[in-house]
Amino acid sequence: MILPVFWSGAPGDDGPTGLPTAPLVVLPVSDVSGWRLSGWGTVRPVEEVLGDLADATGGLIAGVSGLTDADVRQRSLLPGWTRGHVLTHLARNAEGGVRLLDWARTGVPSYEYPSVAARAAAIEAGAGRPAAALAADVRQTADALAGAAAQMPPGAWQNLVTWTTGQQTPAEMVVWSRLAEVLIHHVDLAIGFGPGSWPAAFAGEMLDAAVAALNDRSPAPLTARLEAADTGRGFDIGGAAEARRICGTEAELLAWLLGRSDGGGLARDDPGRLPDVPSIYLT
Repeated sequence: MILPVFWSGAPGDDGPTGLPTAPLVVLPVSDVSGWRLSGWGTVRPVEEVLGDLADATGGLIAGVSGLTDADVRQRSLLPGWTRGHVLTHLARNAEGGVRLLDWARTGVPSYEYPSVAARAAAIEAGAGRPAAALAADVRQTADALAGAAAQMPPGAWQNLVTWTTGQQTPAEMVVWSRLAEVLIHHVDLAIGFGPGSWPAAFAGEMLDAAVAALNDRSPAPLTARLEAADTGRGFDIGGAAEARRICGTEAELLAWLLGRSDGGGLARDDPGRLPDVPSIYLT
């Protein structure tokens, strides 16, 4: 979970030093007071997010259970990663989440990964396993994470944990980050699950976070007025009066900002190509 693990750049963009060139995004989380976290808007109660995570995990496990050995050797949507890499990452990510929740519950430091390099090595080491072993790993580690969450006393969700790259957040963000991991990387597996399948609450929260991350840069790397056709919400990036209007559902807008879509289905008042969206690597 290296808070976090999404990517907003175009396919082929390089990741941070020491990471595979598969998409990873670090969104800003700095204010750990209450339910307000910088860049993430208002976080829903952890019990609600846990319910969404259970549903998303069930869909992921169902989707990968029928993959063959040949299937997992195929490229994922992430540059440089096969489906085996994505599945291994999801399993190791769940284990990291267990360690962080154990830390929050017991007070004994238990880091997500020993280092960024160790994380990358573990993914590479596990990517070539048979499909059945990969699917079992994802299922068993997801079960372990659910078990760790079930052991959390209500007050422990506000205890601080430290992620591999040094950010500190309340433990509740482990659940939100894991939900994003599961939903976004399910798309990356290219097995029939697309951004249109993202739950509305998740798409809205993540869109808030992505827009905030872009606006946190000075100057903003692009100017646009995003208009969500399904919710009526609007989002300004860059704040320029002449910003082009780009319209679609919140899931479609989010998929474009995260590099999971070229934005071809988005409506806009300028018939030219969409502006480039840079990778979001804010730490």
